[in-house]
Amino acid sequence: MTRSTLLRIGTSSFSEADWVGPFYPAGTRPADYLKYYATRFDTVEIDASYYAIPRRTSVEAWAKHTPADFLLSAKFPRRIVHGGEGPRPDPQTVLIPDRTYGDRDRFLEAMSALGSRLGPLVLQFPYFSKEVFPSASAFFDRLDRFLEALPSGFRYAVEIRNRTWLKPALGELLRRHRTALALVDQAWMPHGDEVMQMFDPVTAGFMYIRLLGDRKEIEAVTDRWNRIVIDRTDRLLRCAAVIRRFLDNGLETMVYANNHYAGYAPETAGQLQAMIDAERTA
Repeated sequence: MTRSTLLRIGTSSFSEADWVGPFYPAGTRPADYLKYYATRFDTVEIDASYYAIPRRTSVEAWAKHTPADFLLSAKFPRRIVHGGEGPRPDPQTVLIPDRTYGDRDRFLEAMSALGSRLGPLVLQFPYFSKEVFPSASAFFDRLDRFLEALPSGFRYAVEIRNRTWLKPALGELLRRHRTALALVDQAWMPHGDEVMQMFDPVTAGFMYIRLLGDRKEIEAVTDRWNRIVIDRTDRLLRCAAVIRRFLDNGLETMVYANNHYAGYAPETAGQLQAMIDAERTA
């Protein structure tokens, strides 16, 4: 791969109705969102898979509506990483084989319908209180066993929401399993450039970056997702610098922008791409 083909930037989800007008042409039907989206971006992160395992027919439709070189990443189901539908994580369920392997296998079977279009699959963990996992090592032990048992033939990434758990031991664990550490720009988590000062975040042959923002902050400003309402330029420039380092080292890098980052994910993705492109032509 060349430096330009190593990088893919897209959005988290493609199904936002507020994008009709500013992004999707007026009158675009939901059934046609992805087909149009794929003319503007070369990757998307499926958010809906967190809430329910997609039907294989739905996954096959995603493949049908995207070109052969398009990439769809997806989040593991909530029941696996959160432990059910309750507001609080359930320590008796999170990553427990008897409680999660059935969902794991159904999820992987469905997503495999994408074939070459399948991107990394993300274990997005919530913040865990000490009542759920009394220590980082308690969680790491369970995660280690879960990753060890994951089927081969897929690419995996792990996102942690406990700030103090970002430490060399986590990097070593993920590296053993060739699983990427997802770098997130999110309210209470350190920026990717800060993580790089703590330990080497490269734990697989690719990098996975998520631009999430502060949900409470932005929902106090807007409930529409069709324009930028918070200026994240400085943070995006920092993200661009991190990405350049990965690209310079030949690492395939995928980045996904969420509406809650700045208010309008397609524009956020476009801003970041422009920053990278400007550096290439400088």
